[in-house]
Amino acid sequence: MIVNLTRRQLLASAAATTFAAALATSVPAFAQSADVAKLMEPGPLGDMVIGNEDAPVTIIEYASLTCGHCANFHKNTLPELKKQYIDTGKAKMIMREFPLDPVASGGFMLARCAPQDKYFDVLSAMFADQRSWAFTQDPYNAMLNFSKQLGFTQESFEACLGNQQLLDGITAVQERASKEFGVNSTPTFFVNGERIVGASSFDEFAKVIEKHL
Repeated sequence: MIVNLTRRQLLASAAATTFAAALATSVPAFAQSADVAKLMEPGPLGDMVIGNEDAPVTIIEYASLTCGHCANFHKNTLPELKKQYIDTGKAKMIMREFPLDPVASGGFMLARCAPQDKYFDVLSAMFADQRSWAFTQDPYNAMLNFSKQLGFTQESFEACLGNQQLLDGITAVQERASKEFGVNSTPTFFVNGERIVGASSFDEFAKVIEKHL
């Protein structure tokens, strides 16, 4: 069964999250860019977006749910970005999955299985309590227990993680980001094509956004 395979993968991922942490970048790097038209092409699952579709600035984030610097961004930087730029119609944000290990893949699958309007709420909850479900000796059961707080049952949890088409779609997003846009660590952002690699403060982000307004 796919569920059993998933369970084995998740149990084997306790050590993999340490490797994932090594790929998470804390020092921001700027001044690189990518083709905006190609960047804006959605993956097979479609893009998850917050903000006005017609906003002049597009922020694309490639993140892993087991990345500590990604969690820091979502807890400490994104709320102010949302307040100052997204909610005011100046920018929109596209979230794209770049899982660094099977645990992160499972987390993204759960977010995709939730109602579409709850996708970002699920991500926020998972980033906020990252250590409780991602960095354990038994990530499968930790994730199962956490998913119940999000409204999943054991049956819907197993059905979600057993959805091979969903997993393939997430993997395709990651592989395209790596091959076409050179993404190799998280978080990686593109602001109207301008690349920012690593954790950035609100002020650092604001400087880049303002250049594109």
